[in-house]
Amino acid sequence: MQHRIIVLGAGYSGAIAAGRLAKRLRRQDVAITLVNAEPDFVERVRMHQLAVGQELTSRPLREMFAGTGVELKLAKATSIDVDRKTVAVHSADGPEQLSYDTLVYALGSRWNAGGVPGVAEHGHQIAGRPGALRLRERLAQLAEGETVLVVGGGLTGLEFATEVAEARPDLDVALAARGELGDWLSPKGRTHLRKVTDGLGITVYENTPVTGVEADRVTTADGRSIAAPLTVWTTGFAVHPLAKATSLELADTGRIAVDATMRSLSHPHVYAIGDAAHALGAGDKPLRMSCASGAPMAWRAADSIAARLSGGTPASSPLRYFNQCISLGRKEGLIQFVTADDRSVDRTLAGRFAARYKELVCKGAAWGVANPTLGIPVRRRRVVTDQDAPQGTARAAA
Repeated sequence: MQHRIIVLGAGYSGAIAAGRLAKRLRRQDVAITLVNAEPDFVERVRMHQLAVGQELTSRPLREMFAGTGVELKLAKATSIDVDRKTVAVHSADGPEQLSYDTLVYALGSRWNAGGVPGVAEHGHQIAGRPGALRLRERLAQLAEGETVLVVGGGLTGLEFATEVAEARPDLDVALAARGELGDWLSPKGRTHLRKVTDGLGITVYENTPVTGVEADRVTTADGRSIAAPLTVWTTGFAVHPLAKATSLELADTGRIAVDATMRSLSHPHVYAIGDAAHALGAGDKPLRMSCASGAPMAWRAADSIAARLSGGTPASSPLRYFNQCISLGRKEGLIQFVTADDRSVDRTLAGRFAARYKELVCKGAAWGVANPTLGIPVRRRRVVTDQDAPQGTARAAA
């Protein structure tokens, strides 16, 4: 019988893992099913571009996986029984139950309102395509001189604030950050970031936690009221809730606890990757939610599964970082080089060259989904063993 592998989610991590597994293992030995609710691959790192009116390349998943041996199932996963090894899904044909031998959980993350009053009712978000399209429609309704307030000074907030300020110079764009602007960057990085935001006319509220959102304003922790007919909430992401309803071991964040091979610490037939996984990188520091983490995690998980099924030994060295890439509109960018455990160093690239660098990274990420082995020829391995191990083996190995 074929070894049944189900991959839940076709974002960067899930799509790469499914394609890489198909390249690593013989088709007659495995049945790989990729479950996703939407028919297209979404370039999540470009949602700020979509929101301001730019058109993105259409990437139908059926075309991307045609001829690979991966079966695409358009359905929404509704529950998982990791003890019985089944996944309940709902598609256009109704409810169905899928059985697996190995599960790759890559359902990622979603918008996080953070429990702040009014955010869910009045805030907009760019965590996914539907939210970005709603925001796009709302932006088109704003008149000259009206304010767009971006709450959150992380990568998502910076990229959207600079993108909309460049695309809509007729609007007043403001950014409210809990700390100082770019406080995780090196001095060089912060200086360039300040130069760009000043040049685009963005009003920056530093050390300004937002504690409430209304239809036309927000309130802050120090009691101020900032008028804004449009508030965009970018303070972070929350993991998909499906794992919480299972017996999988989770970290405090709700992410699935995995070892260095991306294997669940509690259920050795389950692997978790991308934003859904709590994996430790260099210096035993948890990998952050990002495409920069998701792709290497997908490579590691697929290679680990292939190794175990073919009787090999998976790699277990910690994953590491090299840089953080920030687009600041279409004409400016910032590449902040970092240590292996993601701490900024005093080396950056900035300006138009950095913008082109970031664009190449985004294009490369999408190309990597369609080319999961990065164009390197690989030999498909024969499945010779069952990867399941007694409960606790994964934890002992970790």
